[in-house]
Amino acid sequence: MDTMSVNVATVRSATSVAGARESTRDFLEGLVHPIAAEAADTAVLVVSELVTNALRHGGGTCTLDLTAHPDSIEVAVHDPSPQLPRMRTPDLNGGTGGFGWPMVNRLARATAVTRRPSGGKTVSALLAR
Repeated sequence: MDTMSVNVATVRSATSVAGARESTRDFLEGLVHPIAAEAADTAVLVVSELVTNALRHGGGTCTLDLTAHPDSIEVAVHDPSPQLPRMRTPDLNGGTGGFGWPMVNRLARATAVTRRPSGGKTVSALLAR
């Protein structure tokens, strides 16, 4: 079975978003059963968005976990903030965002937000493989 989990990085700065993307590519390239290029690009995009959101809205630090299942890739980002992501109207003029969470929800088979017993939350997305 092609199931693997890796704690990729504790992210503390915006420059670490690039590191999270790179770690995701390395993880996907190392799978026993590789995934299609388009699916890999989608996973990297979702990682980038979730890590960026965690840094921006979740207290400036997060941990990324990636798990490969036989038919999916699971992306989970843990951050210390109890504030849940929310859908909002995208800001077309002020540059304050509003595009990422809807995009993640469109790209993923499923998304979930769970509160962690130790505080904070985990935002996860299940992606087609």
